[in-house]
Amino acid sequence: MTSRRSVRVVLMTVLSLVLMACGSAAAPQAPAEPTVAPATSAATTLTVMTHDSFAISEEVITQFEQANTVDVVIVNAGDAGSTLNKAILTKDAPQADVLFGVDNTFLSRAIEADIFVAYAPTVTFRAEATADNSGPLVPIDFGYVLINYDKAALEAAGLEPPQSLADLLKPEWKSKLVVENPATSSPGLAFFLATVAEFGPDGWQEYWRGLRANDVLVADDWSTAYYTHFSGSSGKGPRPLVVSYSTSPAAELYFSEGALTEPPTGNVAFGAFRQVEYAGILKGTAQGELAQKFIDFMVDAPFQNDIPLQMFVYPASEKGTIPELFVTHAPIPTVTKQLDAATIASNRDAWVAEWDQIVLR
Repeated sequence: MTSRRSVRVVLMTVLSLVLMACGSAAAPQAPAEPTVAPATSAATTLTVMTHDSFAISEEVITQFEQANTVDVVIVNAGDAGSTLNKAILTKDAPQADVLFGVDNTFLSRAIEADIFVAYAPTVTFRAEATADNSGPLVPIDFGYVLINYDKAALEAAGLEPPQSLADLLKPEWKSKLVVENPATSSPGLAFFLATVAEFGPDGWQEYWRGLRANDVLVADDWSTAYYTHFSGSSGKGPRPLVVSYSTSPAAELYFSEGALTEPPTGNVAFGAFRQVEYAGILKGTAQGELAQKFIDFMVDAPFQNDIPLQMFVYPASEKGTIPELFVTHAPIPTVTKQLDAATIASNRDAWVAEWDQIVLR
């Protein structure tokens, strides 16, 4: 989940500049006073390629620019998978100096593509951010996908929140859960992988057949699931359970701007999948030293402290502070089972194709 704020966004489109001569006649003008053109110099630019959900405060980026006399250009390149693919396809002529947004579901692919310069900043990371061997990449933030529930809707129905993934197959949860398609949605993929971790590579299929029989609803993306079908959001849909983020209750409270004193939604205590986002320096950059400085900046206090209330994830570096809003309303969940990046990379595409046949066909 991200805030609506963004920094300078540069669309990855080539703009053609057309010079047009004016052919109309003009009335005679008095000679202008001679002028001296101001001296110009090309500003040093650092280009950061990232996904469309990236958000950080303008003033934070400005700190880095002023300290290093550089212009930081943020290039949004689609979702996390599209961003990585674009970097791989352009590795012989890289379009950026730094890439941010590779997560652990694509980590092995990123490392195997050999597009990054190894760099390790001298900072201590939280244990949750270093579960996978990140190779040349640096963890920047982490978050959790799990099921949110609508407190009022469950209370009105006389239901307690479900206590396990297996509980979702019970009759009382029929037609009450909305998930996202793992082929088109990052949280959808994360929740699917949580079910694979729970039931195993040969057991998740039967579980999803059970969810389908219990009338699980599949949305293409998180926004549709959360704001259209989920009853606990502003959209007031019919379903009281939704696959979302552990920080969603905190975000509901934060964006109410004081209208709420308690979040209307809660998190279940099971089935969380941890997502870690990484940054790396792209091979071929002409700004290697500046790129290292930017990675250092990303794991330092100003950037790390801005992350939680911009992108609603947890700071990876110990230099970042988890805000009180998160401590109270988005505590870090316990993850008992998690797939490693290599296992995900080896099986993701085949698993998702099989899921599609089971759930949507």
